[in-house]
Amino acid sequence: MAKALSDEVRLTSAPNEDVRSLRSLLLFGIKGIAAYAEHAAVLGFEKDDVYRFILEAMASTTKDLSVEDMIGLVMKAGETAVNTMALLDEANTKTYGHPEITDVNLGVRSNLGILISGHDLKDMDELLKQTEGSGVDVYTHGEMLPANYYPAFKKYSHFVGNYGSSWWHQNEDFETFNGPVLLTTNCLIPVKKENTYLPRLFTTSVVNYPGARHIADRPAGGTKDFSEMIALAKTCKPPQQIETGKITGGFAHSQVLALADKVIDAVKSGAIKRFVVMAGCDGRHKTRGYFTEVAEALPKDTVILTAGCAKYRYNKLAMGDIGGIPRVLDAGQCNDSYSLAVIALKLKEVFGLKDINELPISYDIAWYEQKAVAVLLALLYLGVKGIRLGPTLPAFLSPAVAKVLVEKFDIKPIDTVNDDVAAMMKGQ
Repeated sequence: MAKALSDEVRLTSAPNEDVRSLRSLLLFGIKGIAAYAEHAAVLGFEKDDVYRFILEAMASTTKDLSVEDMIGLVMKAGETAVNTMALLDEANTKTYGHPEITDVNLGVRSNLGILISGHDLKDMDELLKQTEGSGVDVYTHGEMLPANYYPAFKKYSHFVGNYGSSWWHQNEDFETFNGPVLLTTNCLIPVKKENTYLPRLFTTSVVNYPGARHIADRPAGGTKDFSEMIALAKTCKPPQQIETGKITGGFAHSQVLALADKVIDAVKSGAIKRFVVMAGCDGRHKTRGYFTEVAEALPKDTVILTAGCAKYRYNKLAMGDIGGIPRVLDAGQCNDSYSLAVIALKLKEVFGLKDINELPISYDIAWYEQKAVAVLLALLYLGVKGIRLGPTLPAFLSPAVAKVLVEKFDIKPIDTVNDDVAAMMKGQ
């Protein structure tokens, strides 16, 4: 701890605020890259180039580099983020198949249940295998929703659907679920005094919480042991129903590209005037209601492309479709923003455009933490300009660094809903 707080390594020790700002931007970016790399590594997919850059970037924060050199590293982080998300996409699709367009059930059955949240698909795989034939159903929560889209998981009859909403609704959703809850990644919020689900809360991997039971890591060549959680589920009440209906997802790049002719015809005919990428993170602050209001205010000839838990701000709205194309196309987890980039690049190719920014696509991104920063840097590396970022710009951006991002990439903070919708429809 003394070493970590010393001026030699402390992030904020640099006297130049622009260097501090760029170090923060770089560090948050490589934290997101590291998270995606870890998910891929769990499935046996790794690239030395990713690890080399993480080490290079971390070492750079201890060196007296110029602002220009730091900006170069930040852009290299964007390149590495693209490559890491591509690696994770390869890992997920080669292991579990390409996501399919799927109607996901939001209701419950009368069976006992286990709720799994987070991002780790291998945990999902092993849990489904160990609960098969046990009489215990499995539901997803939060960022695990896209597991419903993968062919390898859809074959299980006891995989019921999704329960609840995004991560910050845990206190309510976990309480009413009644059965055990498994957190596979970091989106865990404190249990409130009035909550009773702590004895049913299980963590695994990097997640821990005082009073929760922890599932040990899998031994080499083996699997995690969920037997304690399954046994507990058999003593609990079935989940309480909090909603009914279905939501549609699974619009990753393979599915959207399979519909390319239909999408292209809709654009050429004018049925689709504009796409709006609204990927990123959800959060509890009331200012994030902006993204719900934008979705509701967008004209009926627009389509939202989304990934990450930001989708929960509008994925249950009655948005309708355009010629059979749903107006909300959910690609999956936050790392599946890679799919949105692949879709945009393919559309650029099909329409014979020289610049990705010539496409009828606007970007209205909700950021919250390091994975969203990695996605942002990836978009900047790909040359995307005119991104709206909200609810606020990152506080670690110094005025000078923010000015560079504005001048080079036309990054802008969100404004009022009406003004932003009007500007996006003009391609601004």
